[in-house]
Amino acid sequence: MGSIGLLGYYFAKPFLEERLKKKVSDSREIKETITVGIDNWIGYYPLCGQEMQKRMRNSGYRLQCEDDNADYAGRMKALADGKLDFAVATVDSFLLNGAKEDFPGVIVMVIDESKGGDAIVARKSSIKSIEDLKNKQGYKVAYTPNSPSEHLLKSVSVHFEVPQLRSRSKEWKVETNGSPEALQKISAGEVDVAVLWEPDVSRALANPEIVKILGTEDTHKLIVDILLVGRRFLLEQPEVTKLLLANYFRALKIYRDNPEQLASEVQAKVKLPADKVAAMLKGVEFMGLYENAANWFGAGTMGSLGFEGLTDTIESTVQILTTHGDFPGNPLPNKDPYRLQNRAFVKELSEQGLAGEAGVNPPASGDLESLERKFSPLTEQQWSQLRGIGTLKIRPITFQSGTSDLDFNGKSQLDQAAANLRHYPHFRVVVSGHTGLLGEDEANKILSQERAEAVKRYLVITYNIDPNRMLVQGLGSQKPLPRFPNESDRAYNYRLPRVELSLVSEVF
Repeated sequence: MGSIGLLGYYFAKPFLEERLKKKVSDSREIKETITVGIDNWIGYYPLCGQEMQKRMRNSGYRLQCEDDNADYAGRMKALADGKLDFAVATVDSFLLNGAKEDFPGVIVMVIDESKGGDAIVARKSSIKSIEDLKNKQGYKVAYTPNSPSEHLLKSVSVHFEVPQLRSRSKEWKVETNGSPEALQKISAGEVDVAVLWEPDVSRALANPEIVKILGTEDTHKLIVDILLVGRRFLLEQPEVTKLLLANYFRALKIYRDNPEQLASEVQAKVKLPADKVAAMLKGVEFMGLYENAANWFGAGTMGSLGFEGLTDTIESTVQILTTHGDFPGNPLPNKDPYRLQNRAFVKELSEQGLAGEAGVNPPASGDLESLERKFSPLTEQQWSQLRGIGTLKIRPITFQSGTSDLDFNGKSQLDQAAANLRHYPHFRVVVSGHTGLLGEDEANKILSQERAEAVKRYLVITYNIDPNRMLVQGLGSQKPLPRFPNESDRAYNYRLPRVELSLVSEVF
């Protein structure tokens, strides 16, 4: 009995000592440690920053953020195994890596959207636009695999139909270990194109030989960061999930009201000059309680339904990933995007309000629905001065034979084009009608103009796109497509009648 007692004391001693230490220290007030899987993206700072740590501590919880250096696959496995309670991710990385673990978490909040934090840049001596990416050969692209950089490339390859960027060939790919290495390679002339994130985007554009092809400041709901909670944790402790979200929205409001505080804390953490920190923060659009409710979860305010931006983003990301070949088909459980999200907490917090908080100013109405953004009218000369971005991927828009009446398939193609256009709200659109080579030039030009007008009319009526945003032109047979090697006459003539939607940008 004595031996058993000594053995029991030997094993119990560490536990008793730990309990004594906790009892005589401030940690006695801590109920539990909450673990969050993160990486060093600047948009995640408010979730693990000083304000959030303090608020969670005052609520009786220790917040422990574990940086896994963007190991999304490992993060999803840790969430599935219960080693993490919460995890951050982009929507695309959650789909790619969460599918392998049967989607171990549910989305309870949108953290931020990249708005200039990521960009495709190029050496202007070789590539100046997305159209160059489509038409030129032999260029090399530096990017970080399994990152928002790669997803930005995939999006461009799908939305603008850039075959080379969808190729499985390794000839064009130069994989790097992060944005700084990609910046080094394009600066040294080792690659023609690089996908970077801040502060490397700003560093690259300081070089007059490098131009921006596309930045996320000109995209909408494309690279979106989300907060996941483990399904088991959510089931067992829903009150802690609600508490964490409430504290986060309060902390974020402190930073919004005191941006210099956020900049100072970030600068101390990343140890970069103030101007670089400012550039990094400028590329992030943080989402508060109002934006989550009204723009992402469709919870709305004051009886309104709001927009289900998260559902749209999930579905459009699925379309990008399946078209790119990452999945053979829709990977969502039962093909249902609602299975990956839980709006209850955002809805409840938005209805109850956060105690002691002033109302959050709603965003400008133009941010609520990108397709309905208003544009000022332009003169013909002003249209001619716009910079070309690229032509959206679109299959032939079909009309009833010899007419400008859209048929069912033609309308379906325009519906898909509108879905892609939703991601690029700042660009204007040139609607160009083309015909085949047969027939009289003037008749072809008139028919192509009428078909382009029909496309514009459909987009205005169906999607409320501002007519000022679009310029219609009928080109007849003036600009035929280049012919593929060994392409038959029948196949070539089939491709020629078309209506193209080309994105253009104002130059400031």
